[in-house]
Amino acid sequence: MTRAFAPGDVIGGFTLTEKFHHGSLGTLWKVSRPDIAQPLVMKLPFLLPGEDPLSIVSYETEQMILPRLSGRHVPSFVAAGDFDNPYLVMELVAGRSLAERLPELPLPPETVADIGARIADALEALHQQRVIHLDLKPSNILIRDSGEAVLLDFGLARHLDLPDLPAEEIDGPIGTGAYIAPEQVLGRRDDSRSDLFALGVLLYFFATGERPFGEPSTAPQWRKRLVAAPSPPRLLRPELPPWLQEIILHCLEVDPRDRYQSASHLAFDLRHPELVQLTARAARLGRGGALAAIKRWVRQARARAALIPEPRAAKEAGSIIMAAVDLAEGYELLAGALAHAVEQLAAGEPTARIACVNVLKLARLMPDQTEDAEGRNLHLARLAELKHWGAPLARLPNRITYHVIEAIDPATAIIDFGRRNNVRHIVMGARASSGLRRYLGSVSAKVVAEAACSVTVVRI
Repeated sequence: MTRAFAPGDVIGGFTLTEKFHHGSLGTLWKVSRPDIAQPLVMKLPFLLPGEDPLSIVSYETEQMILPRLSGRHVPSFVAAGDFDNPYLVMELVAGRSLAERLPELPLPPETVADIGARIADALEALHQQRVIHLDLKPSNILIRDSGEAVLLDFGLARHLDLPDLPAEEIDGPIGTGAYIAPEQVLGRRDDSRSDLFALGVLLYFFATGERPFGEPSTAPQWRKRLVAAPSPPRLLRPELPPWLQEIILHCLEVDPRDRYQSASHLAFDLRHPELVQLTARAARLGRGGALAAIKRWVRQARARAALIPEPRAAKEAGSIIMAAVDLAEGYELLAGALAHAVEQLAAGEPTARIACVNVLKLARLMPDQTEDAEGRNLHLARLAELKHWGAPLARLPNRITYHVIEAIDPATAIIDFGRRNNVRHIVMGARASSGLRRYLGSVSAKVVAEAACSVTVVRI
């Protein structure tokens, strides 16, 4: 949505007072409400024309996870809007972002260890609540004036008891290239040790002033960390103590089994360097020769095999029923019949989750329209329509999710979503037959022919 906001505007009962950040996935405003004394911040996840709909997916994810978190290491949740009026209000943390310290790098080893221990405390508290951040980086970390580290932005996070919306809607690695863990590159998002790898990248960066894997921008560049070890920190900054290099390289092991196994253990070592057990990692001053490279490749090849994620159905209890919903004007009766069919199917499977999917069809040749007549982003508007369609299913708490997929071929998009997420049953409507549809082939016919699961077609 491209609407311009100004101080004094009211959204959801909150008055905008000052804009202090504008990013690719949203805008942050200081806001106030008469009955709330604490300082507040509002995140407005509006899409600009042509931008990645990941901002909406991340908004849904954060809206789902943040209210379930507690403690001093996360901002307290206050309120959230819906798809018609999306916003997220939370505590405005009094403190300093780690991104503000980047001009000071490299930092003294003791300062690096102190910051790292505070972040590890925050990660331990988060992991105890069954949440993995998966996008740890300086801009997503604040240090409160009282000293605690606060983790921000849970748009790419994973709650182990909730649907993983980013993974369901996005095919391929998800994260920030400089900090993403090897298992994330391979599509795995269920390991808390991924956050410890990202913290290792941050410690390396703060200790040397350089990122261990540079700033890769594509998935093939991200994959290099599966086979290429970073330069040891002491090669870049010889005065670093061996114990700090030991800790950093321990975090950066390719195989999660070779890393620290908990954030609490990492925090302890950072606070007690005299107790850190030094290994060959501490003494390493180069990447080694050809023999060392071959040994490393063999060892990491075994690690890669262990990192490949299991099929989703093998890990998660309960199946997924996918409702492929046509929201085109004139097909309201068909959409209503589809909702009734989904409700009946769900009644027979109490543990099944309902994934409501609509395909926003893209043009093959013409430039795609990004806004409707009212200036609303089409992706966001369609998501709101989809949620309105699913309102009768709202009696199924925590069992229904909504997904809008932008694609040229709706049938292929539906089939791919079902395959990627191990959908057990697809339910969809079929429009009335016509000469053109008989000639080109219908969406439902292609899904029935090619889907790797059961398909129920609803007709009027």
